[in-house]
Amino acid sequence: MSSGRHRAAEPDRGYVFDLEPDPVEVAPAPLEHDRIAGPATLAAQSVSYARAGRTILDQVSMRAEPGQVLAVVGPSGSGKSSLLALLAGLERPDSGTVEREPRARTGLVLQGYGLVAVLTAAENVEAPLQAGVLGRLSPTEIRRRSAAALDSVGLTPVADHLIEELSGGQQQRVAIARALAIDPSVVLADELSAELDHEWRERVVELVVDVARRGGVVVLATHDPEVAGRADQVVRLVDGRVAVA
Repeated sequence: MSSGRHRAAEPDRGYVFDLEPDPVEVAPAPLEHDRIAGPATLAAQSVSYARAGRTILDQVSMRAEPGQVLAVVGPSGSGKSSLLALLAGLERPDSGTVEREPRARTGLVLQGYGLVAVLTAAENVEAPLQAGVLGRLSPTEIRRRSAAALDSVGLTPVADHLIEELSGGQQQRVAIARALAIDPSVVLADELSAELDHEWRERVVELVVDVARRGGVVVLATHDPEVAGRADQVVRLVDGRVAVA
């Protein structure tokens, strides 16, 4: 019996026949993205936010139009991550308003990545698709999208590895693949390049910036001046306030 086939003996004539052909390895088709019609502008207006008696954001305003990349920069503790959490709707401001289109699909790459350690890389990417973010998809289409997203960030060889078996940089790329697999119209990414070498930083930033090129909105919180240099506008936070240039 050859590997990869199921064969059975024909009882009367004594020969064998194939029940299944050998599986053919096919590279995942790349994800195809149409131009985004345009989510509502993503904006914060005079937003303030405090936790445990400490003011984290104080009267912060920013605005990113469809087709734009906005970088939020500043030292550690300046409120960059908190601003992204408010824009994502994960937290609510104590005052001020956040404007976002509730129907817009939002790809999140936040600190810690939010991956499930006991699942594989592929299963983590599949999770939001199985939850119906893109509507009802067949299992085949879910697997195809997951495979294509992982392939785009160079992780096909480790797709079946558990998250805890991957390096920090690989885990970061899984989180990016998960964000892109849902064909987002908004991407919010915190330190997108933190654990990536130069080659992967360039490739990943290009994938994310492409969302804006197609009419989406991208907001990047970053310490990396090269990443900030790809933005159409930069908001600098210092001690929770927008610094005036």
